[in-house]
Amino acid sequence: MTRLGGALLRWPLLIVLVILWEVATRAAGSAFFPPPSTIVTRMHAMWFSGPPGRLFLTDQAVADILPSLGRMAGGLAGGATAGILLGLALGLSSRAYDYLDGVLQFLRAIPPPALVTVFLVVFGFGMRMQLAFIMFSIIWPVLLNTADGARAVEPLYLETGRAFRLSRRERVLRIVLPAALPKVFAGLRLALSLSLIVTVFAELLPGTTNGIGFQLTVAYSMFNLPAMWAGIVLLGVLGYLLNEVFLVVERRVLGWHHARETAGT
Repeated sequence: MTRLGGALLRWPLLIVLVILWEVATRAAGSAFFPPPSTIVTRMHAMWFSGPPGRLFLTDQAVADILPSLGRMAGGLAGGATAGILLGLALGLSSRAYDYLDGVLQFLRAIPPPALVTVFLVVFGFGMRMQLAFIMFSIIWPVLLNTADGARAVEPLYLETGRAFRLSRRERVLRIVLPAALPKVFAGLRLALSLSLIVTVFAELLPGTTNGIGFQLTVAYSMFNLPAMWAGIVLLGVLGYLLNEVFLVVERRVLGWHHARETAGT
């Protein structure tokens, strides 16, 4: 089935599910589960009823959404960069990979929330701790996927690069990194979805004064259930949109990469 066909089937199914959600919640009449219409109305009032010149964003949207996206982008950029660089270094050194594989697997298995106290002691409350926490949480899928991609490069390609007197840096940039790109993007996609989750978790901690996670804490403390559900739905929408944008970039980059490889052969 083509991507267009899948999209055409996806939207009717989503509409049906929302209608069923609306009917079920109105029939139940529970204050804990407001209907989707109430949630959307609250989302509009809180975040998307601003002036057109500011993309309809309200002051609260500027205080909630933009700081979360900023923290997420900063942590993702730092963690992805470190993961790619370390992954390439490990992938190119079989000895280092064999020595460190057990340590990396051990660190990857530790749930990031279990280390919150450590991050608070080292970095204190605030932005530094949040960025460090996000970077630590998302670096592992990027690092390990990049290392696997680098290790899978055909040795013949590297020998050919040496025969043409390419420097180590040129071999990495022209041979290893392009060959590892599919694995790198697989790790980045996992890191993208994880970064949104850990960003919101970091914003739930004391010392935060803005962001979607902070808004969820405020709504919960005030028993403002429609606002709490509005934040939850907003996170789902943001996750979906970010994933779609990432898929577009991935298809273009990897499509260009495959076309270049085909032309080269």
